[in-house]
Amino acid sequence: MADGMYHPTTPEIAARRKELAPHAHEAFEAFSRAVFAEGALPEKTKQLIAVAVAHTTQCPYCIQGHTKLAHRKGATDEEIMEAVWVAAEMRAGGAYAHSTLALEVLDKFHH
Repeated sequence: MADGMYHPTTPEIAARRKELAPHAHEAFEAFSRAVFAEGALPEKTKQLIAVAVAHTTQCPYCIQGHTKLAHRKGATDEEIMEAVWVAAEMRAGGAYAHSTLALEVLDKFHH
């Protein structure tokens, strides 16, 4: 990550989060394990979805972590990059779709 832009995560920070809210921390970890467990979708697919979503939410920690996990679950570099492109299209698609709001405002000026 860019120096200074995002605070690096450390074992000490993780321990402090857990110390300050142990029940919520454990619930979140249990939820995460359940979500990413093998199920109707294979773990690799879930990690590729997470890579795409992380790019859409623009969380650098999630991008790094889920890219590593996707790779560990067998995703190729090409599959990971395609997931990123899906995220990019969805983000751009949202802007395109919401242009209807701007067009509605502009139409009021012309009527």
